[in-house]
Amino acid sequence: MERQREPWVVGVSGASGTAYAAAVVRGLLAAGEAVDLVVSRAARLTVLDETGIAFRDGHWQEDLREWLEQPLDAGKPQLGSLDGVRYWAAGDLAAGPSSGSYPARGMLVVPCSTASVAGIALGLSKDLLQRAASVTLKERRRLVVCVRETPLSGQTLRQLVALDDAGAVVLPASPGFYAGTRSAQQLVDFVAGRVLDAAGVPHDLYRRWVGELGTARRADA
Repeated sequence: MERQREPWVVGVSGASGTAYAAAVVRGLLAAGEAVDLVVSRAARLTVLDETGIAFRDGHWQEDLREWLEQPLDAGKPQLGSLDGVRYWAAGDLAAGPSSGSYPARGMLVVPCSTASVAGIALGLSKDLLQRAASVTLKERRRLVVCVRETPLSGQTLRQLVALDDAGAVVLPASPGFYAGTRSAQQLVDFVAGRVLDAAGVPHDLYRRWVGELGTARRADA
């Protein structure tokens, strides 16, 4: 019997930080994972603003490749086949991830806006991103919410606590500097790596802490 496709659903909201989403998708593909991608309408504006790429439903494969291969500092990220990616329009509430019977490993919302935090916490399901996240929670699958906002209001903090109580992993886009950071891409990869850690997906996006002080200052870090 052919192995059933079981993707990670990656939801991209309108928060700043589309480079985080690109790094997570690259990491999933490098690990041999299948990806179901949902880009919210607000996220399209952010992608356009931060990358200059107009993400289009009818041309999503070429637009996604351009996005994933866009360098943040210098050098072009290496990207293989996109055969493992399936794209669902944010307004398609009949899409696969909208149902609990659709096989999925879990969902990663990266970056996650405070509006998406509220929608998921309240179960609004106003678009496919929110609906898929609600399905992930009700099916007791892994949901990682990479919130990208500062400062956080009391209302948003309470909603994040509600998501934690519901079983989600609340993972702020908070890069660490102990991994020998030399570039903005390394800071992005640290956050993306922590998202993949929370999902249990192997990667080599950042150098892990080994219990030895001073390693971040080494020239080969």
